[in-house]
Amino acid sequence: MAAVGSPGSLESAPRIMRLVAECSRSRARAGELRLPHGTVATPVFMPVGTQATMKGITAEQLDSLGCRICLGNTYHLGLRPGPELIQKAHGLHGFMNWPHNLLTDSGGFQMVSLISLSEVTEEGVRFRSPYDGEETLLSPERSVEIQNALGSDIIMQLDDVVSSTVTGPRVEEAMHRSVRWLDRCIAAHKRQDKQNLFAIIQGGLNADLRTTCLKAMPPIWWSAWPLDVTCSTVYTPHGQRVLDPPLCPLGTCS
Repeated sequence: MAAVGSPGSLESAPRIMRLVAECSRSRARAGELRLPHGTVATPVFMPVGTQATMKGITAEQLDSLGCRICLGNTYHLGLRPGPELIQKAHGLHGFMNWPHNLLTDSGGFQMVSLISLSEVTEEGVRFRSPYDGEETLLSPERSVEIQNALGSDIIMQLDDVVSSTVTGPRVEEAMHRSVRWLDRCIAAHKRQDKQNLFAIIQGGLNADLRTTCLKAMPPIWWSAWPLDVTCSTVYTPHGQRVLDPPLCPLGTCS
């Protein structure tokens, strides 16, 4: 994932990434992410606290280890305890008793991980709750609304996520839909001066589709260009290919 700027104003988004050092013989580099709850040195390991907590470790212990950013899951937190309760607790930071930065995903990955419980349409994603079976709609607007209530420092657009093993028309469909959903996320984002919205490059491992997606994104200076390549794919030759320009904007992806 890369970070280059922040849409505090969609017309002129300031950079949030400062490059500290680059290796002249490799693609290795060091940088700093400047976020509302402090600076994060990169490269960085981001612990995943799906339901606002890390399994087997307290927030205080995580802090003492030097962690300055961790991740929460919009889909699961939106179901329980719900954004209203978390907002009353002074946002996800207060709910977790976490003084540092937070990133929330959009809930899109659950299209893959909970594929048997979900249905994707232009409106959004319909899920059957894994907790009680109740059907809910996660639209681009609802995803951003939940993330605005959570108050995370980085929020993700809702994108149409497909498995990295999928090829053919479904990948192209997901790419175009993700671009359309980005427009809806922008319109729904009510805390542009407080939370960095990250747009997501889609297109699977198809170079042409990824280039098309990149060119179709609004021509503004985005916070970051997260890649839809899963951990199991990014270290393969095909996965590494999407990290090269022009598929990676301005050579900023890492």
